[in-house]
Amino acid sequence: MAVRAAVLPAIGAPLEITGIDLPDPGPGQVRVRLAAAGVCHSDLSLSNGTMRVPVPAVLGHEGAGTVVAVGEGVTHVAEGDPVVLNWAPSCGSCHACGLGEVWLCANALNGAADVYARTADGTDLHPGLNVAAFAEETVVSASCVLPLPEGVPLVDAALLGCAVLTGYGAVHHSAKVRPGETVAVFGAGGVGLATLQSARIAGASRIIAVDVSPEKEELARAAGATDYVLASENTPREIRALTGKQGVDVSVECVGRAMSIRAAWDSTRRGGRTTVVGIGGKDQEVTFNALEIFHWGRTLSGCVYGNTDPARDVPVLAGHVREGRLDLSALVTERIALEGIPAAFENMLAGKGGRALVVF
Repeated sequence: MAVRAAVLPAIGAPLEITGIDLPDPGPGQVRVRLAAAGVCHSDLSLSNGTMRVPVPAVLGHEGAGTVVAVGEGVTHVAEGDPVVLNWAPSCGSCHACGLGEVWLCANALNGAADVYARTADGTDLHPGLNVAAFAEETVVSASCVLPLPEGVPLVDAALLGCAVLTGYGAVHHSAKVRPGETVAVFGAGGVGLATLQSARIAGASRIIAVDVSPEKEELARAAGATDYVLASENTPREIRALTGKQGVDVSVECVGRAMSIRAAWDSTRRGGRTTVVGIGGKDQEVTFNALEIFHWGRTLSGCVYGNTDPARDVPVLAGHVREGRLDLSALVTERIALEGIPAAFENMLAGKGGRALVVF
């Protein structure tokens, strides 16, 4: 069956909106009609080669939709069920999974190398980050779909698949923000806005948003920021001035740039925690001297997918949505058609907006 999709023909090439031939689901597979897909900066990183992906591919890893068919052996979802796509399903058997660190599963992305569909001329297509959400429909492994809990709008639920899980996990699982602590969030894009909301949910007393764009202040404050700082070489000094010259208890970096990682570190109090969520390129090198590491006693940690277990955390997030603590619609700055993805990529490069949402 032919469906429309956004195909990346080669690394660095523009996306092509075209028809693809999608097969029926085989054993252990599920076919999903997409309601919406978030346009994440990671998709841009895949398209330009910062992160590797087999090509040609259909990108998009943050989505939600309705099951239209299931293959043999699939029992946890059925036709008509609303689902959230999980781009990093854990295998349950590797070393990381054995330690309970499912977000570091060694086999999570094995499916991205598979051929899951073909172009009209018969060219093999790979599913970008397993799920190929930039398409009207997709066929995925059953492990890549999670039942959507009640009370969460299906279109908004697309953001649960990456931005919200990452931001929530960065605050609650990686940095472990405690009530009354101060938090700085570097980057007010989709993940950053989810991080701000999550810091508010955690009970942070002061939440400082940092971004290069003055236009994002309103979005950041609506998400929970108590203060807004325009990024500059003086950012750490400004943050210390807002926190009694101490620095924040926790900094969360959502950009993936050496300069902002260093600024997040410098903005953290002595003994505080700096969590890096942003995905940077190999050219982004951050340096520290041995004396400052000893003197400041800070913790610097990476954070993959928010250190989350989607099967455990999606129901928790759904509870926050139902109780009004988490506003998914506030993370969306524009709703676009499939053809609007290239322009959304350009906006991300320009540092504009929070999260574009492709609505089918």
